Amino acid sequence: MKLIGNKKFYGMAMRIAIPIIIQNGITNLVGMLDNIMIGQTGTEQMTGVAIVNQLMFVFNIFIFGIISGAGIFGAQYYGKGDHEGVRNTFRFKIISCFIIMTAGIILFLKCGSGLISIYLHDGGSAGDTYAALGYGLTYIKIMVIGMIPFTVSQIYSSTLRETGETVMPMTAGVCAVVVNTVLNYILIFGKFGAPRLGVSGAAIATVISRFSECALIIVWTHIKREKYQFIRGVYKTLKIPASLAKQIIIKGSPLMVNEALWSMGMAVMMQCYSIRGMDIVAAMNISTTVSNVFNVIFIAMGSAIAIIIGQLLGAGKMEQARDDAAKLIFFSVVCSAVAGAVMLILSPLFPKIYNTTDDVRALAVKFITVAAIFMPAYSFTNASYFTLRSGGKTIITFLFDSMFVWVVSIPLAMCLARLTSLNIVLIYFICQSAEIIKCVIGFILVKKGIWITNITVNNA
Repeated sequence: MKLIGNKKFYGMAMRIAIPIIIQNGITNLVGMLDNIMIGQTGTEQMTGVAIVNQLMFVFNIFIFGIISGAGIFGAQYYGKGDHEGVRNTFRFKIISCFIIMTAGIILFLKCGSGLISIYLHDGGSAGDTYAALGYGLTYIKIMVIGMIPFTVSQIYSSTLRETGETVMPMTAGVCAVVVNTVLNYILIFGKFGAPRLGVSGAAIATVISRFSECALIIVWTHIKREKYQFIRGVYKTLKIPASLAKQIIIKGSPLMVNEALWSMGMAVMMQCYSIRGMDIVAAMNISTTVSNVFNVIFIAMGSAIAIIIGQLLGAGKMEQARDDAAKLIFFSVVCSAVAGAVMLILSPLFPKIYNTTDDVRALAVKFITVAAIFMPAYSFTNASYFTLRSGGKTIITFLFDSMFVWVVSIPLAMCLARLTSLNIVLIYFICQSAEIIKCVIGFILVKKGIWITNITVNNA
């Protein structure tokens, strides 16, 4: 099996991956700038916002999980030219995502204080936990409004990507981050005659940018309904064929549950580290923000794998799917190794930008270094996950992804953080080393080819 493709192959892959890389890259780069702006107002503000964003991340991944479960069918339906099938998966996303969105809004409004508090522990030199809680509550009460346009945007963008359209979601995302950046600068610091709103300004800017993105992508999709045929008549009814709904639930539920448990697992991992003090939360926030900028390559490659391999499987091109998957996985790892090397070289520079303590900056450099070292491993497991998912092997992806986090990573982090006196950086390194186990498991599962199936044959 060849691991290196020809120029045409990489051209095809990059046409899908590059718009996603650009969109996610700009989003995360601006996210880092936003983070720096908040960091300029104080460590407590940065910590409060970081905790809320961790909680919002769980909600975002819930939505991603639902969309991904239906998206397996959307990509394969599009691959076989069945626009009605794509239309019905879109309707499924609307119903299920709005249920989760409503539940999420209620949870954050009712239990926001308790959720934020579990991350706040005295210790270190990072600041006042009570003040951080106050800033977090101020931020979350505004951010819940943005959950509505975020959900709608994700439903539209994901379906467009499943049809191979990645430029429009990228364009809408870029416009949103430009709006967000400008408004952040104006509202956080009170520029051009605006009031200095600090944390509240950051939240307001984010909400406005999400409504902007949502409006743009909805209007564009409906104007271009001749091109995006799934949107034609999509709202005439929200009924879904029972057989399809059943199949999406059967195949998609493990994926939905997986994404939910994985995101909650990441939140629990952060809480395990946070018991060592607010310094850790602040340093982790810096490290994660920087890592997200460099992670866009393997994340985009995962999305490209899901689209390309899903369409090939839907079209019945099984051997080509196997060969292309191997090439895409290898390409993703190589690109991520390069990105990790750059991140490692630049790791001492990023924390200097933040207005925080020297202890937090020193910890952040070490956390960034660890993340850079393991980036090729993250890339391989991510690519393996999306390869398995493209063939509808959602039970396996559930065991491979979230179950691993809860059975291996979380107990390991919890025991090391609570029961030992090991340095937090060493604890973080040991926990990230568990990714090597996932690499071995992923390699075996992908090589066996158990994911090479067409799941739409019985849902025409």
